[in-house]
Amino acid sequence: MDSNNHEIAMLTEIPVEPENLQFLELDKEMPVMPLRNLVMFPYVVMPVTIGRPSTLKLVNAAYKKHQPIVLVCQKSAEVDDPGYKDLYHVGVVAKILRVFEMPGGNTTAIMQSNGPKVRLESVTRTRPYLKGMVTVLSEEPDDESTDEFKALMETCKELANKYVEVSDRMAPDTAFAIKNLDNGSILVNFICSNFLLPIDEKIQMLKCDNLKDRMYRLIQVLNREVRLADIKQTIQLRTREDIDRQQREYFLQQQIKNIQDELGGGQESEMEELRAKGAAKDWSKEVADVFEKEVTKLERINPQSPDYSVQLTYLQTMLALPWGVYTADNLSIPNAEKTLNKDHYGLEKVKERILEHLAVLKLKDDMKSPIICLYGPPGVGKTSLGRSIASALKRKYVRMSLGGVHDEAEIRGHRKTYIGAMPGRIIKSLIKAEASNPVIILDEIDKLGSDHRGDPSSAMLEVLDPEQNHSFHDNYLDVDYDLSKVMFIATANNLGTIPPALLDRMELIEVSGYITEEKVEIARRHLIPKELENNGLKKEFVKFSKAAIEYIVENYTRESGVRELEKKINKVMRKIALAFARDGEERVHDIKPADVRNYLGVPEYSRDKYQGNEYAGVVTGLAWTAVGGEILFVETSLSKGKGGRLTLTGNLGDVMKESAMLALEYIKAHQCLLDLSEDLFDHWNIHIHVPEGAIPKDGPSAGITMATALASALTQRKVKPNLAMTGEITLRGKVLPVGGIKEKILAAKRAGIKEIILCQENRKDIEEIQPEYLKGLTFHYVKDIKEVFALALTDEKVNGAIDFCAEQQKKEEKKES
Repeated sequence: MDSNNHEIAMLTEIPVEPENLQFLELDKEMPVMPLRNLVMFPYVVMPVTIGRPSTLKLVNAAYKKHQPIVLVCQKSAEVDDPGYKDLYHVGVVAKILRVFEMPGGNTTAIMQSNGPKVRLESVTRTRPYLKGMVTVLSEEPDDESTDEFKALMETCKELANKYVEVSDRMAPDTAFAIKNLDNGSILVNFICSNFLLPIDEKIQMLKCDNLKDRMYRLIQVLNREVRLADIKQTIQLRTREDIDRQQREYFLQQQIKNIQDELGGGQESEMEELRAKGAAKDWSKEVADVFEKEVTKLERINPQSPDYSVQLTYLQTMLALPWGVYTADNLSIPNAEKTLNKDHYGLEKVKERILEHLAVLKLKDDMKSPIICLYGPPGVGKTSLGRSIASALKRKYVRMSLGGVHDEAEIRGHRKTYIGAMPGRIIKSLIKAEASNPVIILDEIDKLGSDHRGDPSSAMLEVLDPEQNHSFHDNYLDVDYDLSKVMFIATANNLGTIPPALLDRMELIEVSGYITEEKVEIARRHLIPKELENNGLKKEFVKFSKAAIEYIVENYTRESGVRELEKKINKVMRKIALAFARDGEERVHDIKPADVRNYLGVPEYSRDKYQGNEYAGVVTGLAWTAVGGEILFVETSLSKGKGGRLTLTGNLGDVMKESAMLALEYIKAHQCLLDLSEDLFDHWNIHIHVPEGAIPKDGPSAGITMATALASALTQRKVKPNLAMTGEITLRGKVLPVGGIKEKILAAKRAGIKEIILCQENRKDIEEIQPEYLKGLTFHYVKDIKEVFALALTDEKVNGAIDFCAEQQKKEEKKES
């Protein structure tokens, strides 16, 4: 390498007085020595380390012949065999004072430049070393006695000394050498040669035609370098003042990082890998800009700093998201219908809605996915239905449980500034699904809570709004993400706890409880094969009769779904497995209803049955519970007393109590309708009781049942046999519709009811029930309580009935006598 050695330079570079080189002639071919990272100025002595073989040949030849040579700087230090275009064309003529070997085998030549500047016009030869034609560049003489020149000299000295003070790369002896230089040319050329200034700046100063211009340019460069050195020193001073032990370690790590970068190591490979992964993502320009900005921020963080892992985790989260990745939907309607029917029995409304979505999606590719809310009692298959929908569509499936979530950050994510920040559950679900159009089950959405940390149900408004979720904003991610292709299916048990604004954004589909026939079929198709596999039993050794399954449903479960039924079947399987293990052989178990009792013990539940119409004041009503429909009995009795007293028992709620008071007030206001004495209520107290007092009961649907029970008790007329009713009553006697009709109807059928009285507006609910479930039932639709009395009360009075009117007339006659 042909360059200056600064340690030697500080010892040997001595400015010389100018003298004329008598041996230099114009337009003469001269040896040319290219220098790396070194610009030689006139009247300067400098050491040059010789590295190239061709340059060593040139030095040896010129030294022996005492021949002057031309020194020029090459533009790039990487070029080993420079040509004319690789060299700066301005240089100086110098002679070689001495050549000696250095420790390590390197050769060093001491060069003295005491001649004028020259221009390299051309290169005439490259072997064995460079030769070229040069011309002398004359410089205009300057008057060094002027005040301006003296001021320039003093300024150069001051700036040079200041630069030596603030720079950690200059030897302190340099300031002493500058102080003793009085010749302007020697001073300027010495500073230009020895100070660590940019090569381009040095070339421009060498090209100056006179010394004064060179001094002005030198002052400009030194001013800039001194200012930069001052700023660097100030920054270092401030940093040193604020530094503590941790900051000191960080600073040292930064220094190590810089050294690693210089050596070509460090974090570069990791950054390149992140950028390569980012370039492969199909994201928008805005997201790409954010990613690049965050990668650049990561490059400036020390790997040992805690912030580094936080920033790296954020970038890895961005890369883990499935930007623009969509699975292909299977839009085959027959295949989807087959899959849904295979996995679930019944649930026709839900299946129909999914098939409708597929049909529209087949015609219109960019359709937004629907947001469905399946609501109904526990255990009816709402959650598992989501998995079947995903399977039918060939989409990825993710279940997100919302029960007990009471922090908004669980949905939207935490801001990156918080310790332990992470994305919300929506973004996590997409990372898990590895696709941007999965089926996400929002399980138990009615169990969302809220406290001082926010209301997660409000955060769900953006997620479940088709007009907004194309740009869902997660606080951790801090960029918008498109959720419009995600199919959200929410599940709930109680719509009453869901905020109205959130409820309005979802398409509600009721998944009602299963009737006994449906439970039997579900057990036969799904539960029994599943439990056989779970318990290691073979199908041919265990067979359930239909009657046995029905016996389990009726006597050992009381639920709308099939979870408890599954547990009971599992218990039977365990008993059989134990028998196989004890006997040491497998034999066929054909399970009948009588066998069920041996496996499960005594029945745990008994269904209410119709109890006849032998008593006046007893009417059969219909009720809805969380586990399905039930029949209930409303009993009314009269007792002598001061009159006007109404007693209600049976653990009734406020609404049900109000229904009883409404019914009584209506009958009092319409006594003529039932041919009742005007002062009847002045002498008889009324007691209404609903059996099973340990079970809380509430709701308005027993209104007409209580009114009929009162009417039957007061008139002592029997109620029509095998009759049940449900409906709300108003003070005017109007009958209003109620809910849970399907469950109530099925409960009535199981109890042996033949006729049912309903509100006229409930006819539409009956029409939606499959015909096979309505066989053997007769429905009467009414609008007014008068119609109920006409249908329910017979003309037959009970045996030993009390004629309240005759009884009252006897009292009056006795009082008069």
